[in-house]
Amino acid sequence: MSLELNRIEEPFVFELKNEDGVVCGIDANPAIGGKNKGLRPMELLAGSLAGCASIDILLILKKQKIEPTHFSIKIDTKRAEGVPAIFEEIKLTFFVNPEVNAEKLDRAIGLTLEKYCSVSASLKENINVIYEVKYI
Repeated sequence: MSLELNRIEEPFVFELKNEDGVVCGIDANPAIGGKNKGLRPMELLAGSLAGCASIDILLILKKQKIEPTHFSIKIDTKRAEGVPAIFEEIKLTFFVNPEVNAEKLDRAIGLTLEKYCSVSASLKENINVIYEVKYI
């Protein structure tokens, strides 16, 4: 993997580009001069966990011939006081349609967070990742 980060506007507006040319905007918190022109780095980190987990969960469910018609995640975080303000906990709340088998979904989420998701594996030594499922 190779990425390129370029500042495109002062003071903290960046463009992150991957090898395929896909771009993601990054910016700082407005409290320190950010302009709300991109996601903040910690938002990207939490979002990366949810994105990676989603891919693995949906692949596991697909192998079981389960294809949710609705799948979304709300991400809530707790950060330490001070600098650095690291994540202490990330809570993922999964929203799925009620036809999805609860046991199979729970197993898919557990396997993903404990075994398959590279982002989860990278974070699990320092961050408590918890989840819940809500059927809508």
